Amino acid sequence: MDNTEPKKRIVKVDIRKLPPQRKFNIPSIIVSIILTLALAGGFFLIRNLGGKGTQVAVSEIVTDISTQKYESILIKDDAVTLQERDTNNLLTKKYALLPQGTDFYQVLSDAGINIKDLKNDYYEPAVGISFSDIISIVFLIVGGILVFIMVKNMQASGGKIMDFGESKAKLLFGKKTGITFDDVAGIEEVKEELAEIVDFLKNPKKYQAAGARIPKGVLLAGAPGTGKTLLAKAVAGEAGVPFFHTSGSEFEEMLVGAGASRVRDLFKKARSASPCIIFIDEIDAVAKKRGTVLHSGAGEQTLNQILVEMDGLEARENVIVLAATNRPDVLDPAILRPGRFDRTVVVQMPDMQGRKAILEVHAKNKKLDEGVDLEVLAKKTVGYSGADLENLLNEAAIMAAKEDRKKISQADIMEAYLKVKLGRKKKESKGEDDVKTVAYHEAGHAVVARYTEGSDPVEQVSIISRGMTGGVTVYLPEKDSAFVFKNQLIARLRTGVAGRAAEEIFLGDISMGASGDIEQITDIAKEMITQYGMSEKLGMVKYGDLEETKHLGYTYGGGKDYSEKTAQTIDDEVKRMVDEAYNYAKKLLKDKKAEVEKLVSVLLEKEVVTREEFEALLVK
Repeated sequence: MDNTEPKKRIVKVDIRKLPPQRKFNIPSIIVSIILTLALAGGFFLIRNLGGKGTQVAVSEIVTDISTQKYESILIKDDAVTLQERDTNNLLTKKYALLPQGTDFYQVLSDAGINIKDLKNDYYEPAVGISFSDIISIVFLIVGGILVFIMVKNMQASGGKIMDFGESKAKLLFGKKTGITFDDVAGIEEVKEELAEIVDFLKNPKKYQAAGARIPKGVLLAGAPGTGKTLLAKAVAGEAGVPFFHTSGSEFEEMLVGAGASRVRDLFKKARSASPCIIFIDEIDAVAKKRGTVLHSGAGEQTLNQILVEMDGLEARENVIVLAATNRPDVLDPAILRPGRFDRTVVVQMPDMQGRKAILEVHAKNKKLDEGVDLEVLAKKTVGYSGADLENLLNEAAIMAAKEDRKKISQADIMEAYLKVKLGRKKKESKGEDDVKTVAYHEAGHAVVARYTEGSDPVEQVSIISRGMTGGVTVYLPEKDSAFVFKNQLIARLRTGVAGRAAEEIFLGDISMGASGDIEQITDIAKEMITQYGMSEKLGMVKYGDLEETKHLGYTYGGGKDYSEKTAQTIDDEVKRMVDEAYNYAKKLLKDKKAEVEKLVSVLLEKEVVTREEFEALLVK
């Protein structure tokens, strides 16, 4: 027999994995009580209203009783109620309020009514509980229990009731953003500037030792689709810190003060998770200029709270606020001062090399044919944002998939380019006359562009209907340029009116197909005169709409900032410039009739003429 003590078994328990202890959920209890009381109040209100009927004088009640015009009598508290039948044999109720201290039985006796002769005399004392009251109380208790269970279930499923002031920001941790600087292309200068923020988040002591103050906030300003949100995620991914992502619209709420509460909650969470990044997308939704028609009262509270919270950020907390907007002009000046958003980083449209780099990034997860040249596409897509380029490649991939091909061809890319730029190719057939009209119209554009100084080279001429156009002439700038000169704008006017001029010369009539051209050339002429100071008659003066008045603040369409006489002069100058362009186009087309006819003949045969074919066609 073994008398040795058995070895004690040691059980290790990870307390982190233990189920959390149940606690009383105070918000749930409060909400349940409020809802139950509201239910009770509504129930008794409906009950009392439904039971009283029409109020009358006590004398009318006594008269009805004396003539026995009633079904039943109810005396309770300080009221007496009669139930009677109307002419349609439907039960109705009328009641009278008794003066304080009145004995209704004595009133009846004084009126000569013998109480013992009354039929259906129901008397309920002022103090006491009736059977209906008992049923009502039971019903309310059960209702309260059901309300509490409902509230608990909603919270368990994530539908919190008391979260009006809780931030809706999404939290990602560092690398889990899935984005780094390697995923951002075409904006190298911006990446270099934001790399300082990354270095601070990684090595804050280095900057603090030198007495440097890293900006509390950085505003990313740029057109839609330029990669502002992507940049913010890349900063968090590079730094490896928590990333709180929200948008300006998520602070808005019907409840007054909810937006400010959400701002406080967001910054509270950020401080507890520091070092971290707060990213507010579309910040212009809550940071518009105060005291103007652009801003609401509730929005001002939210903005004020953002300003307070950013002022309260300490250098040691290592919380940096990034924000993005495509409308920096409407932001309140207070949010842009040093100590809040110290830096404004402008994210511009990519140049040709940038577009090529962006296309290469988005092409990594796509299979391309060997003949695909992304540089050609980059040259064609002047003015395209990163989002536009991604969408273009995606459209090309869809086209390849529709034809059961796994690789994207150059033809897919060019068709996607035209689809994105002009719309989907239409399959309906045009009449012979319509095709001829479109051919002469587009040939007019192309020939005038070919022989006009300052015009962009013609990339393609097509009489295939796309979108809202019957045909199209595509121009391709030879290089990116930050400036557009006067001779280039005049060239755009001349090529713009050339389609209508060709119709008049070669067809002897004009169609409505030039409506889009007319709109474009009118806008160009107006901008040349009112914005760019390119009118000798009006000089280097800006003419436009009032943007600010003394009483309304920042507004749109506040009226003209010039006289009616000047307005007439502007109209005259616009017409003069358009007329000069039209006369130039007609003269040139008359001199180049042979070239126009040759191009029209090829268009009627092939429908599409490429740049190389067009240039070869005009060589003598």
